[in-house]
Amino acid sequence: MLHLIPAPLHRAGLRLAHEMRKAWWRLARPQLTGVNVVVLNDAGEVLLVRHAYGSGKWTLPGGGLGRGELPEPGARREIAEELGREALDLLALGVNRRILHGAPCASHIYSARLNGDPRPDRREIAEARFFASDALPSDRVALVDAALGMMPQVA
Repeated sequence: MLHLIPAPLHRAGLRLAHEMRKAWWRLARPQLTGVNVVVLNDAGEVLLVRHAYGSGKWTLPGGGLGRGELPEPGARREIAEELGREALDLLALGVNRRILHGAPCASHIYSARLNGDPRPDRREIAEARFFASDALPSDRVALVDAALGMMPQVA
């Protein structure tokens, strides 16, 4: 249904909605719960995305959980929505707790692979790219480093 809206108008709506959501979070300070996924390819590179709204910094794919939604199905849904692919080998890594725009946030962190190359819709996700773990972009959110620190070490 949302794909009936022209992409530039859709992106403008997302930017406006995000600003309104941030203002509400600062005011009401609700407990936020979400998911983020460390997606790796066969070369061990990390997939980072840039949203069409917000800071423009690189981050992990993911988002908020719906009311009553469990973290694992939420992680699978976010991967499908943001990257147009299925999450394979989904593994729970832990929970990252932080303050997000003034509100407490608990993000369930997973690792996964994709069943093919990412296909961002260019509406919510402006760009998706794999990076070597030792060559991550400097303009990334702190959550990326926190989540990578949860990854099991390969011997």
